[in-house]
Amino acid sequence: MLKVSRSGYYKWLSEKANLNRYQLRRKALLARISWLFHDNKKRYGSPKITDTLRKEGWQVSTRLVSKLMKENGMRSCVAKKFRVCTTDSNHSNPIAPNLLKQNFKTTAPNKVWVTDITYIPCREGRLYLASVLDLYTRKIVGWQLGDRMTEDLVLAALDNAYAAQKPKHKLIHHSDRGSQYTSDEYRKRLKKYRMKASMSRKGNCYDNACIESFHSVLKKEFVYCTKFHTKAQAQQEMFEYIELFYNRKRIHGTLGYMSPTQFEALYYKRVS
Repeated sequence: MLKVSRSGYYKWLSEKANLNRYQLRRKALLARISWLFHDNKKRYGSPKITDTLRKEGWQVSTRLVSKLMKENGMRSCVAKKFRVCTTDSNHSNPIAPNLLKQNFKTTAPNKVWVTDITYIPCREGRLYLASVLDLYTRKIVGWQLGDRMTEDLVLAALDNAYAAQKPKHKLIHHSDRGSQYTSDEYRKRLKKYRMKASMSRKGNCYDNACIESFHSVLKKEFVYCTKFHTKAQAQQEMFEYIELFYNRKRIHGTLGYMSPTQFEALYYKRVS
């Protein structure tokens, strides 16, 4: 009646079944991509989502993930740069030599820490964040949020980092030449903790690129996408971003798509 061969009919059935399976898989894949995208608060692009999917057992390419995200309006957070100068190098305090010399590779946690200050806008009044980052794990080991860019702010961040990590002696502590880091009290604290001070060359942000990169990610993924109405809100949400998301959950390409905490745990498991 239909003027088709038996083999042609079964081929059509097979192709229809394959098409249905393809459509169902594509629908399930899109649902999973959407869940990962929104679960990470729209901070992940296609490379990170692709790696997460592969770890879950999906056989998928970055190109396909990128295509599906683009077709469905899923774009990771982007924001225009806005810079406030937080470095006051016009002082007569002693300057430490540049021990790091843009060598950002190290062999273990708590061998090199880098630190800096960045501006955080808030409707109740401006805030500043002092951060200390471990160069091996990319983990924020210490931080402090305050309304003044003072020596006490950076000292609190350093104290928090030391209390949390208890590093061994001769750790290299790298910073810019800001007056906060060259102050007499800060130099005394480094001596107490038996850390070796290292400082960037004047006006060269590339000497402290890793902590600059963290602050850039922080601004792009979090600060510029959030309105801080009060300082208390900023403190709480900063804690959630750094401690709960960035350190424990956010995967990094430089760490083999692991979070800093996972990468640190893997190191200690390997050496134990």
